[in-house]
Amino acid sequence: MNYIQQAYTGKIKWFHWVFTILLVFFGWQIIGALPLMGLGFVHSANIAEFTKAAEGSFMNLGIDNNLFLFFMILTFIFGLISLFIGVKYIHQRTFTSLVTSRKSIDWKRFWFGFITWGIIASVLILIGIKLSPENYVWNFKPIPFYTLLTVSFLFLPFQTSLEELLFRGYFMQGLGILAKNRWLPLVLTSVIFGLLHGANPEVQKLGYISMVFYIGTGLFYGVTTLMDDGTELSLGLHAINNIVAAFFVTTNWSVFKTDALYVDISEPSVGWEMFFPVLVLYPMMLFIFSKKYGWQNWVEKLTGKIEEPTNIKDNYDILDNNEAK
Repeated sequence: MNYIQQAYTGKIKWFHWVFTILLVFFGWQIIGALPLMGLGFVHSANIAEFTKAAEGSFMNLGIDNNLFLFFMILTFIFGLISLFIGVKYIHQRTFTSLVTSRKSIDWKRFWFGFITWGIIASVLILIGIKLSPENYVWNFKPIPFYTLLTVSFLFLPFQTSLEELLFRGYFMQGLGILAKNRWLPLVLTSVIFGLLHGANPEVQKLGYISMVFYIGTGLFYGVTTLMDDGTELSLGLHAINNIVAAFFVTTNWSVFKTDALYVDISEPSVGWEMFFPVLVLYPMMLFIFSKKYGWQNWVEKLTGKIEEPTNIKDNYDILDNNEAK
């Protein structure tokens, strides 16, 4: 049984999907925002300042960068908990079925994606600094930086996991069984994932050409998920991508201002680093994954039809036996 078909292991009436989406929105954007609002209120001199700061998500109140980052991540943790509750108790299926088509989560896959992309992303950033050293200022401050490292490695994976399990997981599976194919959920989740990043300051500074990167990244994660019949690789990729981005380089206009090693002081512009990952690195990573995990039948896995399985247990056994070969 393939990854999208995992949705058939639970309740799939329209109201199960609607209730779960509402629950995730409520947990993520309302309940999850309460601690951040409380933090903003404490750092505001009066109600007028609080109201004005709320329009910018309280980023301009002089809150410690690491503390603000933690409270931002906390909203995603509440969203992830809400997604777990929705899958477990509304759809009445295992959370593992949202993560993978395997009987259990393959953590080796997660760590392979995590480590491989961590090395590549770090090298790419260092090359950028080496080529244009005038654009970067050394910003190392021991206590803030090591605090950032701790927050990033311990908590940023919760943020990225919600995004992956919501887009490449929940929406991919739901749209897949609705459309009865694979290509439509792949395209839609990638485009929506990219468009939702349109509110980021980076997009406002660089223009909508930067959406090529966000949509391309969503497509990369989506192809990886469908070809591998699980989100383990994309979970690892997304987690280390945001971790490296957080602690290596920061700017005064990015979505997260952190106590990173370097501050990019250059004027915002669209350069090679915007397109290089999409056009070169992502295809290279797909090639590496395909060789390591024996991916085949690309056209079928990315565009094929989705049918309701007749015997869920037998299909699990077939998948496990194929991977054991």
